Amino acid sequence: MNENEKTVVDQTDFPRGSVNNGRLEGQTVASGTVLQCRDKSLTLGSRTLIMGILNVTPDSFSDGGRYSTVDAAVEHAQRMAEEGADIIDIGGESTRPGAETLTLDEELHRVIPMVEAVRRAIDLPISVDTYKAEVARQSLEAGAHIINDVWGCQADPEMAYVAALYDCPLILMHNRKDKNYNHFMDDLLDDMKQTIRLAKEAGVRDDQIILDPGIGFAKDYEHNLIAMKYLADLNKLGYPVLLGTSRKTFIRTTLGLPADQVIEGTAATVVWGIAQGVDIVRVHDVKEIKRTVKMADAIIRSSLKREGEKKDG
Repeated sequence: MNENEKTVVDQTDFPRGSVNNGRLEGQTVASGTVLQCRDKSLTLGSRTLIMGILNVTPDSFSDGGRYSTVDAAVEHAQRMAEEGADIIDIGGESTRPGAETLTLDEELHRVIPMVEAVRRAIDLPISVDTYKAEVARQSLEAGAHIINDVWGCQADPEMAYVAALYDCPLILMHNRKDKNYNHFMDDLLDDMKQTIRLAKEAGVRDDQIILDPGIGFAKDYEHNLIAMKYLADLNKLGYPVLLGTSRKTFIRTTLGLPADQVIEGTAATVVWGIAQGVDIVRVHDVKEIKRTVKMADAIIRSSLKREGEKKDG
């Protein structure tokens, strides 16, 4: 695909909600747009939000086992909050290739105590990274605010109904069972449109949907680079976009470095993402990426104009 083959998306199936306001390439949602997260809220558009990753798994690819006890998890969540995280994302099942698949009871046993403890310890919205509807439901009952589904409601059809019932934001990540694409970006966008339909048919409101291009999922090295290069195409679907590139394999492959030595690579993808219009970045290294985001926002989201041009507003 070359730069003249940008995908044009039919938007007739996606009526604009309070968040969906006719975004163009490189645009974020309107500054000041409120994302209601049950009893909390987040403001989109004025700055890039940071989702701090809290893996409570023993086998995560980059930090497995470090935060598998309640005390360690709470301490790390508090540290990320102090470093500037806007959301804490708790995940109980590793999504790395070859990772252990948990039963429902195992994931509940691992996640629910963490949600309860983190909810008591910090005053930030809590996201739960799961593809199981019952884990999402019990997490919301325990005090979580957002569902982050790496299968975009495809693994468990009940997931969208849980999000609608609890009226909470639902992050729909691009994923599929194979890497057999005909035209990669066209197929990615078509897949995303299908997950949006699943959510909307279950009653999830437009203003509670967030999209994630699924970097590192059902994509080879070149697919990931193409998805990053044409990231702004997701804006045409009209929803806020979350980008999760932190320590991903395509960065480690490009730099030839292990997961704990690729902060600069992650930062580069974050800056590019902000320039392409993403609204939230999901990261492990909150302190460093917070500084990166602050500098990028000062340039990219600024209302400053060249000399002789009027400022916005």
